[in-house]
Amino acid sequence: MYDLVIIGSGPAGLSAAIYAKRAGFEVLVLEKNPMSGGQVLNTDAVDNYLGLPGMNGFEMGMKFRQHADEAGVVFESAQVSRIVDHGTHKSVAAMLGKEEKEYDARAVVIATGASHALLQVPGEDALTGHGVSYCATCDGAFFRGKKTAVVGGGDVAVEDAIFLARICEKVYLIHRRDSLRAAKILQDALLRCPNVEVLWDSVVEEICGTGQVESLRIRRLKENASETLQVDGVFIAVGLHPNTQAFRNVTKCDKSGYIIAGEDGVTSAPGIFVAGDARTKQLRQIITAVSDGANAVTSVEKYFNNFNKFDNI
Repeated sequence: MYDLVIIGSGPAGLSAAIYAKRAGFEVLVLEKNPMSGGQVLNTDAVDNYLGLPGMNGFEMGMKFRQHADEAGVVFESAQVSRIVDHGTHKSVAAMLGKEEKEYDARAVVIATGASHALLQVPGEDALTGHGVSYCATCDGAFFRGKKTAVVGGGDVAVEDAIFLARICEKVYLIHRRDSLRAAKILQDALLRCPNVEVLWDSVVEEICGTGQVESLRIRRLKENASETLQVDGVFIAVGLHPNTQAFRNVTKCDKSGYIIAGEDGVTSAPGIFVAGDARTKQLRQIITAVSDGANAVTSVEKYFNNFNKFDNI
């Protein structure tokens, strides 16, 4: 029986793990991916994390994991399939290869983050990995000196376009509205890039190519007219979906699937907490995820105090 099982090892999960160890908990972290760090691993440079401007995202993720390792946190590689709430304790079921294993714990922190939303247009699935990408900093180098497109209008899309503009001959930013949602400082930086062209009021209807992206068929919404855009790659940045499918039977979620919780990470299920991008919140950033991890474990401590489940607090 663990005191705490943490599901996910992005910034929120790793922060929770470190705080849990410092609180004296017997803690286990379950991670489905080969590496800890979450989405930060795919970030070229993190410029808004206090005290570490311009730090490489992959390096930051590795430092977060190193901190947890040095604290003595135990990790297992497993895909969590469900949580069973027994009241006084929880059972976390996870797949280790083809075998299911259950982990019992007094409390659980869900820190599974969110995943990239898809365009769901013809050609997207078939050409993913062959010119279709969801991470410009991961795959942009493959398109050095070529023509690329970014789809979206938020911070991530604009950041991707700026990054690609440094290495690509031409970058198109395709946005379905007539104004961007990105922060003003990012918009200003984008408009200073001479090789970026913004295609307003436009949507992608099809990603075309034989074995590799060759072009996009886009529709100009105001003119209701289609045209073909010759590109070598397309980077999709149209939002996130929370990775909460396995937990919606035990915690209340909003209509988008985010687990309903405040800054304290307390969910509708006593003993089950949430941290990071998987919860309802205003801002999904590394710094807020790290904060969530600390807050969630503070709530775990209060939970143990209230129910006399941990004698050493």
